[in-house]
Parts: sequence; C-alpha cells; structure tokens
Amino acid sequence: MTKYEIPENRQFLQAVQDGGDVGELRLRLAIVLQATGECIGWCNTGPKDELPHPNREIMYGISNRYYNKGYTTQAVRGLIQYLFQHTQVAELSAVAALHNHASNKVLQKSGFQYIGEIALEDGQHHYYRLSKTE
Repeated sequence: MTKYEIPENRQFLQAVQDGGDVGELRLRLAIVLQATGECIGWCNTGPKDELPHPNREIMYGISNRYYNKGYTTQAVRGLIQYLFQHTQVAELSAVAALHNHASNKVLQKSGFQYIGEIALEDGQHHYYRLSKTE
C-alpha cells in the first residue's frame, strides 16, 4: 500500500486539484461501514487496457456479509459523481461476470448502460458504459 496505492492516490488527488486531468492514474478507495469503521470492501477507478477506449473502469468488491444492503451501489454512485464533477473524465466503463447478478444489478442501478458481452482473459463478461451527459 505504501509503495503503490497511497502514492498514486495522492497523485490522483493532486491531478484533480490541478484541473482534473487524471490521465492513466488510479484511485483506490475503501468502503467503510460508518457505524463501526470496519473496512467492508473497496471501490476503485483506473484504466483497463482490455476495454475499448475510453477505458476508465469502475470496479468494486464487498465482503459477502454485506451483500444486498446497498453499500456497493452507494459507493459506486459516489465515485461516479466525484469523477464526473471533479475530473475531466467524460465516460466510464464497467464489466461484470455473466453469472454475477448482484454486480450487474449494481451497475444498472448506478446508471450504466448495457453494451453487450465482452471476452476478457478470465472469461465472458457483461460490458457497460456510462457517459457524463447521461
């Protein structure tokens, strides 16, 4: 964390302050349960070379004890809002495994539009996009 994640998060936030051109930088965030301070998941953004350009992806994961409580959707929506309001990012991508109905639902509830299936190195996925203008 101290060699990669924290320094790159600082670079990302500095790029936001300097005008919002985050380029190829990544932002890695924890999903923290407000009531207890427990880290229950993560929500990140960064380029994914396997996706068509522009390829800034939103990705996330949450502990199975916190499935179906809305925390992931809340985190994804918050990150989308932050990116569209404070950076020059105009379009986002996301993928979800075909069988992962909960993840697909998070993306749909967050405003992503289904594009189709895409083959990635770990198998077939549903591919979504979201434009700042939508």
